[in-house]
Amino acid sequence: MEYSQIANFAKKIKDNISQVIIGKDHEIELVLTALLAGGHILLEDVPGTGKTTMAKALSKSLQCGFSRVQFTPDLLPSDITGTRIYNQHEGCFTFVKGPAFTNVLLADEINRATPRTQSALLECMEERQISDGGVTYRLEEPFLVIATQNPVETQGTFPLPEAQMDRFLIRLSLGYPSQEEAVQLLQRFIDRQPLAEIASVATGEEICQAVKLCRGCLVSEDVMLYMAQLCEAARNPEKVRLGPSPRALLALMRCCQALAAIRGRDYVIPDDVKELAVPVLAHRILVRGISYQADSRHFVRELVNSVPVPTENKA
Repeated sequence: MEYSQIANFAKKIKDNISQVIIGKDHEIELVLTALLAGGHILLEDVPGTGKTTMAKALSKSLQCGFSRVQFTPDLLPSDITGTRIYNQHEGCFTFVKGPAFTNVLLADEINRATPRTQSALLECMEERQISDGGVTYRLEEPFLVIATQNPVETQGTFPLPEAQMDRFLIRLSLGYPSQEEAVQLLQRFIDRQPLAEIASVATGEEICQAVKLCRGCLVSEDVMLYMAQLCEAARNPEKVRLGPSPRALLALMRCCQALAAIRGRDYVIPDDVKELAVPVLAHRILVRGISYQADSRHFVRELVNSVPVPTENKA
């Protein structure tokens, strides 16, 4: 694959997912941005808005391994990563790989599992490996975690700690469909099941190539400074208890590179940064006196409007 082919490659996957997910072109584009930036996605919305369907549609579009884990309070870390079982024939313990050994892992309702189980994903998500019994097992690339959670229902849930929220490259919500989109949804699903009909349009090898090519997208020094200024402004101790980390800054750059490539450019512009600031930074920020993450989105939007945007010098 060549760099000029990334936009067509992404459009092919997007069109395939759009056969199932109606009227969410921007959200699908953000999912593809996370995929080509080599990160993970947190889908946060009320039940029935298509979070799990989005993850399944993406996995079916890729000729890759897929595993789904329904997170519950009685789920154990070994139920995700794997466990050692005694082999009577060989007289030793053998490691049996868990569902995390895949390419696309759907962690459904991740906040219903205990913190002990949630932490089993930390090493997987950041280092692409699993350690057990002194042995480290590398995960196959590409590796993408798509986690879902319901932000409204809190009974029987365990909020994700900040360290784990920081592992997610992008957080997004699908939202309710408009009236026209709702009618299209009914018409499309009245006598068929589009999710069962879509076929894969990309391979894991193509994804890995696209990820490497996106890393070559040009980011000028002025745009880098703009990203750094945004993150620094988001660490204002008078307004926030926790600001974006250096990992967040790198995540913002990787996402901007991927989005630029998806839109057919080999360079990042300030508008890419402004568009991605909320989905990349908001879930990594704790605003003082505010407990609900929606207000951190508002805080980031205010930052985007207040931090000066670099402009081209015309001599």
